[in-house]
Amino acid sequence: MTRLTVVEASDPALAPFFAAGWEPAAEISTVVGAIVADVRTRGDAALLDYTRRWDDPAFELRALRVPIPMERQARSLVPPGVAEALAIAKERVARFHERQRREDVAYEEADGTRYAFVTRPLDAVAAYVPGGSASLPSTAVMTVVPAKLAGVSRVVVMTPPQRNGRVDAAILYACALCEADELYAVGGAQAIAAAAYGTDSIAAVDKIVGPGNAWVTEAKRQVAGACGIDGSAGPSEVLVVADDSASPDEIVAELLAQAEHDPLARVAALAESREVLESVAGVLQRYDVARMPRAKIVERVLASRCRLIHASSFEELCATVERFAPEHLALQVRDPGPLLARVRHVGAVFVGAQTPVACGDYLAGTNHVLPTSGSARFASGLSLADFTRTFSVVRNSDLRIRQDAPAIATLAEFEGLAQHAKTARDRAQREAG
Repeated sequence: MTRLTVVEASDPALAPFFAAGWEPAAEISTVVGAIVADVRTRGDAALLDYTRRWDDPAFELRALRVPIPMERQARSLVPPGVAEALAIAKERVARFHERQRREDVAYEEADGTRYAFVTRPLDAVAAYVPGGSASLPSTAVMTVVPAKLAGVSRVVVMTPPQRNGRVDAAILYACALCEADELYAVGGAQAIAAAAYGTDSIAAVDKIVGPGNAWVTEAKRQVAGACGIDGSAGPSEVLVVADDSASPDEIVAELLAQAEHDPLARVAALAESREVLESVAGVLQRYDVARMPRAKIVERVLASRCRLIHASSFEELCATVERFAPEHLALQVRDPGPLLARVRHVGAVFVGAQTPVACGDYLAGTNHVLPTSGSARFASGLSLADFTRTFSVVRNSDLRIRQDAPAIATLAEFEGLAQHAKTARDRAQREAG
């Protein structure tokens, strides 16, 4: 493997690495658009064709909806250790997200006008759970548990079938464990289109959440508006900020852990110490990547999507974190306080040598559906709020409408809305008797 070199944070050559935004290849966008249109037109027939083409050649329509067994029965289908870990994850995700619940706001002003700000659950949500190159039952936990806590009445899981036409057993167990309402063996862009627009077998939902590959993410982008989406999740990414207290081997471990996700993953180590970064480069040089289970993916990331970045000062280090806006920020530093006080653009933070990013992927209880591709500048990780919507309520007192009517009418007429002005004046005159 070619030795990685340390690059200065101010180097203009880093600009492409920091480039943000979801921009799929034109081919992906075109093909996804055709799939979405086809599903809208042909419904179940299109789902059947695509599933046979890409998943199971012998797939039958009757296998589309998968009955969710009782938890005890589903648990027997997976290794005991996997079942126990998923059960722990469910409890911790529930505890963390329960604390995000917000109370409705209601108050009355001195003149008797009443206000409220009300939160209500969405009616129906689809959670996309990857099951192709890697089966991710943990994603079912991360998406279904908050939805049920929020009070969503219909939580649907969409996941691609295996080559035998069946849903992965661990995903089936996670659906039973977390009390999903419906499960469908369909994946890819066609699953997103079905959830957004509905077919004879799948009723449309109000929002789609969960990560997926480029085809799934682009499909979510294209259907946004027909329903809500949680965001456009690009390839995984991590930024490890380290000082001389950090272990180079543990820094490398975090880089490799994210690199094995996707050939387009974005991984970097950032430090004020060049010595730390040179040590990381040395460890990577000696690492036998070829022996890793996902060696080809990792090799591609290390060759083109990995950076060792030197900051000349703490200010430049903070600015680089904000510029990266990482999905995962790992702080392997002696005193994380000053940086935590400054960080804004990040999906999730993992502090200290005892907190690998994998904790957040599985058992921490925080959510692993996080903003990527720089979208942490404006987006947040999946939370209870994603499964609710809010609205305001106002009830004017007689005094308030009499006092406000002239100003309302003045602004309405200034904006060319005469009927708006009339409604205010008429109400005020009626109340004046």
